[in-house]
Parts: sequence; C-alpha cells; structure tokens
Amino acid sequence: MHRTKEQNKYVGIHNDLNGGMTDTGKVIRDAWVFGLIPETETCEGWLQQGIQALWEKTSEEWEKYGFLVSNLPEEQRQNFDRIQAAAVERARASGWDPEREVSDNN
Repeated sequence: MHRTKEQNKYVGIHNDLNGGMTDTGKVIRDAWVFGLIPETETCEGWLQQGIQALWEKTSEEWEKYGFLVSNLPEEQRQNFDRIQAAAVERARASGWDPEREVSDNN
C-alpha cells in the first residue's frame, strides 16, 4: 500500500502507484462494486487498519459469489465492468502499462 512517508496514511486511490492499479486500489474498487463505500470515497487519509477492515468486508462479499465476477448479480457485474474499465483508462493515462507489469513479474 502506498502511503505518505510523514503520516503513514493511505494517499488515496487516485494518488496511488500505477494509477491505483495496486492491491489496495483493487480493494477500494471492489468496495465500490459491493456498495460498502460510495464511489466518491478514495480512502485518502485512511490508516492501514481501515483499509484492512475494508479488505475483510470485500472478501466476505466475494466469498458469497465464489470469488468469481461471472457469479455476481447482473447489476453488480455491470458496475464491476464499468468501474474496472474506468480504472484501467485512468491508470493508462497516468502511464501504467499492464504488459510491462506482467513481464516484470516473470
């Protein structure tokens, strides 16, 4: 999780590394899909404990659907697709390259 050095607080999904394409960013986007937080909530300034609690809540929601997007109800699947598409567009605009990330992990 990318945090400010001086405060140990999360910088917010829109200020995170790779345009928010991080594990913390995924948790936030999933929380938006499940309606756990509003899509306007970037979690900027949140402490690690708050992010952890949000991760636990999103995991509980995903468990209901076998952790598969295809098992989500239609409305949630559409929200997931919309949120992910916007995140990818925003991340690419900030310089994120998914191809480079895959090759860096191999």
